Amino acid sequence: MRILLVEDDPQIGSAIASALDDAGMAADWVTDGNAALASVDAGAFELILLDIGLPKKDGLSVLKSIRQKRNNIPVIIITARDAVEDRIAGLDLGADDYLVKPFLVDELLARLRAVTRRHSGSTQPLLSNAEFTLDPAGKAVTFQENDLELTGKEYRLLHSLLLTPGRIFSREELEEKVYGWEEEVSSNAIEFLIHGLRKKTSKQAIKNVRGMGWMVPKA
Repeated sequence: MRILLVEDDPQIGSAIASALDDAGMAADWVTDGNAALASVDAGAFELILLDIGLPKKDGLSVLKSIRQKRNNIPVIIITARDAVEDRIAGLDLGADDYLVKPFLVDELLARLRAVTRRHSGSTQPLLSNAEFTLDPAGKAVTFQENDLELTGKEYRLLHSLLLTPGRIFSREELEEKVYGWEEEVSSNAIEFLIHGLRKKTSKQAIKNVRGMGWMVPKA
């Protein structure tokens, strides 16, 4: 899952971004309202974590602009404002959920799962081919029916490949899905992740198509 995190507090933003990475999610982090709107226009995100008290343009104004463009991307407001009026204002403008700081990481992740399920209309279906099975809701992965322990980046890469078994993904496509904007990506980063996945599975689990990219075979 690719998430836009909009939070101007460096300590809180860093902690949330790190927690999302540990949970197998890619977080692109911006710190003001104008940057948030530019990011929504430019990026393909699956959910927004939006603080209210932002510089340049406050979070409620950002949310209003997003909904005025008929963009139905899920939005969870995260804020230190706990007044009922603020919560009502955010929900009336189209927020999907509301978290008051400070909150536990486990609660944030549970809210993310719940909002994502509501937007998909049901629990997320399993992704699989002949050998892999990936459960997006539980973040569980098996290979030939054996449980796998993956890093966050390994999980995101495999999740991307399993969305369309048989499709070849280029290096650039996989880098965009696995890494956030602020992360430095070495030239062999994707190869390193695939090497790690193959060591945990088999050399044929992820195939390289020379000059084009990588794929997982169809079932």
